[in-house]
Amino acid sequence: MFVLTEGANTMLFQSNTAYLEAVQRNLVTSSLSWAKHNLKGDKEEIFHKTIELDVTDLNIQDANLSIVIGPGRDKEVEVEVSTLCSRGRRTLRHHDKYKIRVYHKRQSNKT
Repeated sequence: MFVLTEGANTMLFQSNTAYLEAVQRNLVTSSLSWAKHNLKGDKEEIFHKTIELDVTDLNIQDANLSIVIGPGRDKEVEVEVSTLCSRGRRTLRHHDKYKIRVYHKRQSNKT
């Protein structure tokens, strides 16, 4: 019986870890997608502020997602992403910086 319990606990731990890693990847990808979408509008109010993104539509319990968009060089912008997700007694935290290439729309010189 002890062997079965230990095996079940190991499987549960590994499945929770796989779930949390998948959630973390999803949160990071969602935050970068949100940043790319909002950078297209050249909104100055999104720079240099911590923005807490609402993750309720992702159906992830006990998760937080925040980003800070800062200056980059040339045509790149730096996005700092912080995630936190929990399941049971396990919690994964992620904090990293990413570069996003920004393309501005060309304005035509029609007269």
